[in-house]
Amino acid sequence: MVGGAREPFRDRLAASASRLCVGIDPEPASLPPHLGVGVQAVRRFCLELIEATADQAGAFKPNTAFFEQMGHEGWELLREVVQAAGRRALVVVDAKRGDIGSTAAAYAHAIFDGLGADACTVNPYLGRDALSPFLDRPDRLAFVLCRTSNPGAADFQDLPVEGGDPLYIHVARAVSAWDKEPPAGTAGLVVGATWPKELGRVRAEAPGLPLLIPGVGAQGGDLEACVRELAGAAGSYLISVSRGVAAASSGPDFADAASRAANALRQRITAAAQPSE
Repeated sequence: MVGGAREPFRDRLAASASRLCVGIDPEPASLPPHLGVGVQAVRRFCLELIEATADQAGAFKPNTAFFEQMGHEGWELLREVVQAAGRRALVVVDAKRGDIGSTAAAYAHAIFDGLGADACTVNPYLGRDALSPFLDRPDRLAFVLCRTSNPGAADFQDLPVEGGDPLYIHVARAVSAWDKEPPAGTAGLVVGATWPKELGRVRAEAPGLPLLIPGVGAQGGDLEACVRELAGAAGSYLISVSRGVAAASSGPDFADAASRAANALRQRITAAAQPSE
């Protein structure tokens, strides 16, 4: 097992010099042709992407689905990718797990101990007990889906519930309360960059919780608007970009292009975070 005890995730995130999270979503059919084919091509792609962007990234976010589709070799590669990324930055495994009892405990064990992830994404639909194994680790963090970046998010997340507030606001409030329970400080929220105003509202309802903000780039999220919404608020955040970095070029220069894209994004985040005159 490669998990091991660590400093609290929230402290490590706050100390990071970068708010950029580089997504690792390797689709074998879309890799630069010069890398070859099969699992070894995916391996080259992932490791070269990590090396090219590590100086700009505060975190990496591999999505389990792109590795699981390759079978047992993909899972072994995911473990190698998490280890390589973890030597350079924080690692958030995007797994969106959510189940109860021993199943949830097994998921948490696989992601935190088997893979060695610092954090992971989880689904709150089954309630607090489904998230307990992820929230009970004082050195790790669970990013709970709150207001997701996809257009269909409104189907359920915008539904008014008690008091007329939308469901995603109740999720934010509940997770904020759960985060105060021992061991405390182990919860965060996922809010899409496609919803800057909703992001500001979530931050107001859950001050201090780390935020994972996907959806910049191919999904059309507004990076600058999101950073402005968070200006002056307590709590760290990560702006997650996948294709906007990894697919900056499909040629032999893909790693250099990814490095340039990551650098440009980090500069945009830094500039947007500066107080306006």
